[in-house]
Amino acid sequence: MDFMQLAIDTAKNSDGDIPVGAVVVKDGKIISTAFNTREKDNDITSHAEILAIRQAEQRLENWRLDGCEIYVTLEPCPMCGWAILQSRIKSVYFGSYDTNYGAFSSKIDLREIHNGAKLNVYGGIMEKECDKLLDDFFKTLRGH
Repeated sequence: MDFMQLAIDTAKNSDGDIPVGAVVVKDGKIISTAFNTREKDNDITSHAEILAIRQAEQRLENWRLDGCEIYVTLEPCPMCGWAILQSRIKSVYFGSYDTNYGAFSSKIDLREIHNGAKLNVYGGIMEKECDKLLDDFFKTLRGH
């Protein structure tokens, strides 16, 4: 299964929110999927990554997500990046780079200030498709 494609498909459910999707995988199996629900939940922490991490923790009955990978359509922000680091996820794969808020290369790199961070980060995965998802959302939002 193409986990980034699943993240893209999941992002399309964001309905009125910035279309970001996240998928947590362990040993090649999908543990959780989530999309942004900040507007629906009226909760700033309802980013796709945070929700996917919470679901994975519940499913695995452990906050330590050792051996897990997360696929996200947009480079995680600092809030989500720190949650990823703290949860001990081993790898992040993201699509679009976020030059405004990206926490793993575009704006800052949280790995530089995290004690013992061994997180692998791979950006630009299906970048064109992820960029289009965001571009289409903002065009619609602005009425263009």
